[in-house]
Amino acid sequence: MPRKPTKGYFVRGHFVAVGSELDLELKRELKGSVDMSKTDLKKHMDHLQSLGESLLTLRSDLMTRLREQHDLSDKLIDALAEARRITNFEGKRRQMQFIGKLMRALDEDTVAAIEAALEEQRKPSAQETLRLHQAEQWRDRLVADDDALTDWLRQDPEADVQHLRALIRQARKDAQTTAAQEKPGEAQRHGKAYREIFQIVRQALARDDDTPPDESSDHE
Repeated sequence: MPRKPTKGYFVRGHFVAVGSELDLELKRELKGSVDMSKTDLKKHMDHLQSLGESLLTLRSDLMTRLREQHDLSDKLIDALAEARRITNFEGKRRQMQFIGKLMRALDEDTVAAIEAALEEQRKPSAQETLRLHQAEQWRDRLVADDDALTDWLRQDPEADVQHLRALIRQARKDAQTTAAQEKPGEAQRHGKAYREIFQIVRQALARDDDTPPDESSDHE
């Protein structure tokens, strides 16, 4: 008669049989009947305080989403706002300790959501990546083709046409000057006007999809 497979689950790559000592120990830990070691507790507290500090730099749209979908207390929101206003080093340190204390009162789901929001901010979204590619394509078209400006004005009727024309002329002039100075094999360099065209186009595309652009991106 074939032997029935043992019921169980995997934790960190290890199989845990249901009813085993390890299974019972893990269940006690989940219920909070096994205390963290002092070292683990200190690491956990430091991590939560670090998350609290990172919240100071979280984009407003991501913070709004956290507040709408998770239990962020008004006390924590007010403490973060106060931390942004404090310039004194010691005062800032004490305020961050207070924020760390408030962070320890959050449930695991809320902490996980904060970590996910911070990770989302660190990594450009697929939408932002697409927008960057589109902005690069429009910038290159505008610099290379006179007819591209007419097409762009259909995309962005509110564009400052005179300013954009001046930037395009300057970008073309810079490209000619750079090309004459470059040595064979050197990477092509671009001037300020070329980069500014990219930023104008990217911000216009961001308005269309209602997503804040990542201000750290400055593509050549």
